[in-house]
Amino acid sequence: PQALTGLLECCARCLVGAPFASLVATGLCFFGVALFCGCGHEALTGTEKLIETYFSKNYQDYEYLINVIHAFQYVIYGTASFFFLYGALLLAEGFYTTGAVRQIFGDYKTTICGKGLSATFVGITYALTVVWLLVFACSAVPVYIYFNTWTTCQSIAFPSKTSASIGSLCADARMYGVLPWNAFPGKVCGSNLLSICKTAEFQMTFHLFIAAFVGAAATLISLLTFMIAATYNFAVLKLMGRGTKF
Repeated sequence: PQALTGLLECCARCLVGAPFASLVATGLCFFGVALFCGCGHEALTGTEKLIETYFSKNYQDYEYLINVIHAFQYVIYGTASFFFLYGALLLAEGFYTTGAVRQIFGDYKTTICGKGLSATFVGITYALTVVWLLVFACSAVPVYIYFNTWTTCQSIAFPSKTSASIGSLCADARMYGVLPWNAFPGKVCGSNLLSICKTAEFQMTFHLFIAAFVGAAATLISLLTFMIAATYNFAVLKLMGRGTKF
């Protein structure tokens, strides 16, 4: 009985000091980054295949696009590694600061080094949040392009919903800057476009970009949660701490 009571007391102390906001944010961060990086990588590969197969027969037309896609894929590898490491560090920092805040009115005295480390994490997380806002906005661009293409295909499949002729309904990759204006054919129209939209490659790539967008949104929410929790804990340590030691 005494051993069980001691175990329960230990678990209770762990739960009291657990940074629940940081735990949720860490899980959301890992999920969002994995979804964004994994789906984004495959969606870029699918886009490369679609461009090569349907929109241009000349390699020089999409050579630059392929280089950009490969560069983004390498960036994705680095992004995944960085965020998994940084998420773990933020979780550890959350345990430290939350434990300090829980004991702020007791004998606990935080160190200057601890306060400086917390402030550093707050600043880095704020900067990452701003940068990730741009990533989140950019991840919406391919979703917009594919959605427009899919909408055009729906108009072709159901001509009664539009007054335009089927042959004039096109998806032009050049219009979005994906291909140069001198690329040939650069666009696909009418029934040919509808056949592309029905392929598994197009459907999969479209849904992968949507999933990557959702992952970017989840990561943004996690960063905002980290930033709010870290800022609050740091403010309590700085303004309400009753002592400092080295």
